[in-house]
Amino acid sequence: MSTEVIKTTSSQTKTKLWLDVALFIAFLVTMDPHSSGLAIHEWLSLSVIAVMTIHLLLSWDWIKEITRRFLGKLGGLNRTNYILNWLLFIDGTLIMVSGAMISEVALPYLGFVLPPGFAWRRLHDMSANIGLLLLGVHTALHWNWIVNTFGKYLFQPIARMFAIKANKDASV
Repeated sequence: MSTEVIKTTSSQTKTKLWLDVALFIAFLVTMDPHSSGLAIHEWLSLSVIAVMTIHLLLSWDWIKEITRRFLGKLGGLNRTNYILNWLLFIDGTLIMVSGAMISEVALPYLGFVLPPGFAWRRLHDMSANIGLLLLGVHTALHWNWIVNTFGKYLFQPIARMFAIKANKDASV
């Protein structure tokens, strides 16, 4: 493939946009378990696993192509995104594993009771804070995609609806 961009369908782009919005909101809500409550924090965090899996599957072509080309001819932005995505994946795994190890609500409800461990809590807090930083960098690197995609799939259709209504009102 000679271009830097891996083409996706309009449907995939829309799906990824709404998955990304859901992931972003879920991450922000779960960052402060004192505000949402521990039960919401844990169950929402567990649900993120399914959403992340779908996100990764929708991005699989990009992952395969960039992995194949990583050591060869590859632009700096794609290389940076690839490394950042791996860091997010590793950090997310640390967040999930350490979160499971300190679970007080979700896993005990499912019948899994684990011994308490202060090291797991520290790892969980540290990896969550690193995740917030990585998510900020990830969002900044993808800001143009976010703005363009919101414009194309949300703002432009809304503007067209108002334009159609304005045209109908003007013709009456």
